[in-house]
Amino acid sequence: MERGFTRFAGGVAKATGRPWAFALCVASVVVWALTGPVLHFSETWQLIINTSTTIVTFLMVFLIQSTQNRDGVALQVKLDELIRSSRARNTFVGIEHLTEAEVDAILAKRKKRKKPAGRAPGRRQRNGKKT
Repeated sequence: MERGFTRFAGGVAKATGRPWAFALCVASVVVWALTGPVLHFSETWQLIINTSTTIVTFLMVFLIQSTQNRDGVALQVKLDELIRSSRARNTFVGIEHLTEAEVDAILAKRKKRKKPAGRAPGRRQRNGKKT
C-alpha cells in the first residue's frame, strides 16, 4: 500500500506542478464566476467554490508533505553517502536525527574552532610560489 501511495502522491505532485494544471484551475474559477449571474450569486453557487477549494487544499497538504518527506530523506541519504565517500569527518552523518539542542551544541563547537579569515596554509599562488 505504501508503494502505491508513494507512486500516486508523486504523480499527483508532478501533475499539479505543470502549467496545464494551473490553467485548468484558472479555467474552473472563470467558469464558476461566469455561472454566478445564471445562479443569481446564490449561497449554493458560493458553496461550490468554497467546498471544492477546501477539499483540494486539504488533500494537497498531505500529498505535498508526503513528497517533501520522501525527498528530504532521499537527500539526507545522498549527503551521508557523499560525506562517507569523501575525506570529510563522518560526525555529521545522521545529524538530522539529533535534537535541536544537540545540533546547536555542534554549531557552537564549530564556531569556536573557526579559523580567522585568510589563506589556508600551504596554498599556492598562481605563479607557483608558496604563500
